[in-house]
Amino acid sequence: MVSATVNVARYTALFAGVVYGFYHRRTLQAEHDQQKLNHAVHRQQSLIAEAKDAWKRKNEASKDNVISDPDDPRFDLEKFLGQLDKASS
Repeated sequence: MVSATVNVARYTALFAGVVYGFYHRRTLQAEHDQQKLNHAVHRQQSLIAEAKDAWKRKNEASKDNVISDPDDPRFDLEKFLGQLDKASS
């Protein structure tokens, strides 16, 4: 038979291992959650920067103020064809 001292040592080691495992799991999960949050923030910032660049490109393209609606009374065919020629080049 196993003595009482050995059983106490076994169960103490088992309990300590369970407590350590619980604590270690919590710290790993916290690190993972923080990494996910940082990744989401970085992704959002890159999407915002990409949208700003697209908006700038769109506004730079429309700086010529060429009206492309032929029903508009201010429509100028020469300017519109010039803009198409620039865009295709």
